[in-house]
Amino acid sequence: MLRALASCRWHFPVTGGRAHAALPVLISPLLASCALPGLLAADPQAEIAIPQDWAESEVAPVELDIARYWQRLGDPLLSELVEQAIAENRDIAQSVARVDQARAQLRGARAGYFPSLSAGGSAGRNFGNGASDDILVSLGADASWEIDLFGQISSDVAASRADMAAAGYSLADLQRLIAGQVAVQVIAARSIAEQLIIAHETLGYQDENLQIARWRNQAGLVSSLDVEQARTQRAQTAATIPALESSLAATSNAISTLIGEPPGRVLAALIDPAGVPAPEQLAGYEAPPAVLARRPDVRAAEAGLISAAAQVGVARAQLLPLVRLAGSVDTSSVGVDDLFDIITGNIFASVSQLLFDGGRSRAQVDFAEAAVRGAQAAWERAILTALEEVESAAVEQRAANERVTLNEETVDAASNSALLARSQYQAGLTDFQTLLNIESQLLSARNAHVAAKSDSAVAFVRLTQALGGGWSQQTTDTPLTDGPRP
Repeated sequence: MLRALASCRWHFPVTGGRAHAALPVLISPLLASCALPGLLAADPQAEIAIPQDWAESEVAPVELDIARYWQRLGDPLLSELVEQAIAENRDIAQSVARVDQARAQLRGARAGYFPSLSAGGSAGRNFGNGASDDILVSLGADASWEIDLFGQISSDVAASRADMAAAGYSLADLQRLIAGQVAVQVIAARSIAEQLIIAHETLGYQDENLQIARWRNQAGLVSSLDVEQARTQRAQTAATIPALESSLAATSNAISTLIGEPPGRVLAALIDPAGVPAPEQLAGYEAPPAVLARRPDVRAAEAGLISAAAQVGVARAQLLPLVRLAGSVDTSSVGVDDLFDIITGNIFASVSQLLFDGGRSRAQVDFAEAAVRGAQAAWERAILTALEEVESAAVEQRAANERVTLNEETVDAASNSALLARSQYQAGLTDFQTLLNIESQLLSARNAHVAAKSDSAVAFVRLTQALGGGWSQQTTDTPLTDGPRP
């Protein structure tokens, strides 16, 4: 396994959707730097079978641009909040800083290819009886260079490049997740707001029912039982409104945190009864290997495996000879005028070989090799998780869409039943208990329809997320990696 990783081909990875200038995607310029020549990416082999087709969907090209899938939900406020989260979310800001750290670490590793130079100088004079008044001046320079004979520096640079790629893909994955969280929370808030509207409308009907029951009771047509039942039903519906308002406030405040601003504005915006967004449908999508190549979490785990393999080379180089070149140049004189008349210098090479350290270096090699096995398992786990998420989200989307269609029919039938029941109760053709039951069914049907629409929108978000949507990267002329292969 380690030999395979040490001898694997290297490519320049560029994956993801098309870049969009209007989207404030923070990771685009960061990952664009990862696509420049010199960034190594290996082509390791997964030890699990990756299917070529999906079990729950026909393979077909995705017709929608899922890099900015939230625009397909038809909710301008949702799109605004998602894009603000991408620009202002504090977790994303931390991840950007980690990418900057990885970039600095790569520069530090590359510095190992170059010699180290230092210079110094001194000036002084003696004091005391018989001491000369002349000032003694000296200058000197030293240089040393470690020859990368057995690849220690190259392995360190390769590991740093892979770490930088992993940091970039981790940033992309965080953006993918944050965008999905904001979208799901906005959908939930829209659902709660629509349920609030239903509760207020139902409360209005129940006020009318209570008034009718009182009139009929005063006329001696019904007992006070109808009045008390109407009061009970109205009170139960009214009690749901504060709970819904509290839930809407909590959801809006969570969105405010995700988009990097204090609570307040989001709640005021979401009270607007815009309704639950209706997404476009995904009938088919790319084959599993192409989806895995698009997933930033899988790519980050792959880069982690590459980094771990490179660290094995660093550890093994500790057991091999170390070759250094060093030299110095010096000059000194009394005064400055003839400082460079006499210049002396030397240059020498040294070779050192570790003979015995109690097994410490060998243990470091074993540690690095174990890290490779762990990184391999983590990469394969990321692959399996990605496949699981796509298959589960595809089933969830179909089930939610079926529920929306069925609940539309249920709401239509319940609305007609409630209208007839109210007319018959006013005419004295049915009892109040029948009216109560039918209106309770209507309320349940309307809330179930809202929940189904919300589940359908959430399923769209989760499916596009699972397919690798929610982040974008500028395309370049560098060749694409094929991603994991069976």
